[in-house]
Amino acid sequence: MRKHTHHINFPIVLRIIGLLLLIEAGFMLLPLLVSLLYGERDGALAFLYSALATAVCGAGLYHVPTRNSRMRRREGFLLTGVVWIVFSLFSILPFYFTGVHTNIVNAFFESMSGFTTTGMTLIKDLNPVPHSILFWRALSQWIGGMGIILFTLAVIPMLNTKGGIALFNAEVTGISHERFRPRVSETAMWMWGLYLLYTVLLALLLCVGPMGTFDAICHTLSTVSTGGFSTVNDYAQLADMYSNCVIMAFMFLCGVNFALVLAVGKRNGWKALKSNTTLKWYTMVVVITSLIITARMLYQDIYANGTSVLSNQVLTNHAINAVFDTVSAITSTGFAAIDFEKYGTFVSFTLMVVMFFGGMAGSTAGGAKIDRMIVMVKNIRNEFYKVLHPNSVMMVRIDGRVVPQFLVSRVVAFLSIFIFYIVVMALLYNFLGISNPFDAFFTSMSCISNVGLNIVDNLADIHPLVKVLMSVEMLVGRLELFTVLVLFTRGFWTDD
Repeated sequence: MRKHTHHINFPIVLRIIGLLLLIEAGFMLLPLLVSLLYGERDGALAFLYSALATAVCGAGLYHVPTRNSRMRRREGFLLTGVVWIVFSLFSILPFYFTGVHTNIVNAFFESMSGFTTTGMTLIKDLNPVPHSILFWRALSQWIGGMGIILFTLAVIPMLNTKGGIALFNAEVTGISHERFRPRVSETAMWMWGLYLLYTVLLALLLCVGPMGTFDAICHTLSTVSTGGFSTVNDYAQLADMYSNCVIMAFMFLCGVNFALVLAVGKRNGWKALKSNTTLKWYTMVVVITSLIITARMLYQDIYANGTSVLSNQVLTNHAINAVFDTVSAITSTGFAAIDFEKYGTFVSFTLMVVMFFGGMAGSTAGGAKIDRMIVMVKNIRNEFYKVLHPNSVMMVRIDGRVVPQFLVSRVVAFLSIFIFYIVVMALLYNFLGISNPFDAFFTSMSCISNVGLNIVDNLADIHPLVKVLMSVEMLVGRLELFTVLVLFTRGFWTDD
C-alpha cells in the first residue's frame, strides 16, 4: 500500500510555541529585577532586550492563522520536542548580550544544560558573572524541572483536551502516566503546587542558615529542580553542614514521585507511601551506595595515614558527604560535597551506576528511573524461572498489581536504547577529543541522565561538535528518548 505524508497541524504547533515564548519573556523579567536590585545596568539592559525580542517573536507566532485548533498525538510530540530547543535558543540572548558567552555554541550548551536540569557548565569562572545571569541559570533549571509544557497545561485550561493529554504524556517521565485528577490541567496544577511548596520551604530553610540570601534562593531553584547549577565555582567551598543536610533532604524528596506524595492526603495514603515498592528500592539504593562510598573513603584514609585518622568527626563527615553525593547523583542534581575524584575511579564508577538508576518516575530526577529497574529485575527473575518451568505463566507484579506485558516490553526497549545511546555517544566523544575512554563514558552517562557531574578537564575547550552532541543528549535524556527519537522515524511523518 502506498504511503502518504501525514498532515500535521503546524499552525497550532507554532501558535502554542508563540504562547510559550511569551511566558519565557515574562520569566526573563525576573533576572531583570535582580539586575536592578544589584545595580547591574548592563545586565538589566541585556534582559530587557532579550525579553522584548522573545516577546515579539512569541506574539508573531501566536497570531499565525489557523483553521483548525485541534492537536493530536503527533502534534503533541512535535511541540514537546521542539519547544525545548526554541526555549534554549532564545535563552542564548542574555548570555550573549552580557558577554558571558559570546560563542553561540557555548551559549546554547549553557541554556540547554539549564532547561534540561543537567547543570553542566562551560563558564570557567563564575566570580565575575553578573547576579542576573546566575539567577537566570538557576531559574531556567526551575522552569525545566517540572516541565515547560506542564507549566503551560497548569495555567492554560484550554489545553485540557486530547492534545493536552498527549503533551502531558510526552513530557512527564515514567513507565506510565497515571493522572490523579480527571482533568490533565488539574493534575498539572497540583504537581506545580507541590513544586512551589517545596521551593518556598527550602528557600526559607536555607535563608535562615549561614548561606547568603541570593545564594540560598539560587540553590533552592537548582535543588528542587534537581539541576545543580551553583553560584560559585565549587559548591563544596560554599556549603556548610547545615546547608548540606537541608539540601540533601530536599534532593531526596524531589526524587520521589510527586503523584505519590500528593496521594498521601487520600485515604490510606500514608500506608500506601510506606509500602510502596519503588520508594523502598530508591531508599535502599541510596543507603547501600552511601555505605559503600563511606567504606571506600575510610579505607583510603587508613591506607594513607593509618588508623590514627579515625574519629567520630571524621566518620560523621565521611558519612554525610557520601550520602550527599549519592543522593545528588541518583537524583541527577550534580552538586558535589567532596572532590570524589581524589578517591579514585571506584567512587566515580559507583556514582555512575546510581546515575544510571535515577530517581523515581514522576519526579524531577533524571536517569533511567528506579521504576524501570524494578520491572527489569522482576522480569529477569521470571525468565530464569521459565527456563526451568517452560509452561508456567509468570507476570511482573509491583505493589500487588500486574504490570501489563506491553509496559514490560516498553521498559526493555527503553533500557536497551538508553544503554545503546550512551555507548554510541561515548564513542563519538572519544573520537572527537575526549581521549580517556572512561571520561567519555562518564560524560555520556552524565548528559543523558541530566546529572551534570563533570570529570573532563577544560570542558569549555573541547570540540564544538562535542558540545552540540552533548546538548542533544541532554534533551534526549530529559524527554526520555522516545519523545525526541520518534521525530526521526519515517512512521512519524507518513502513514501506512
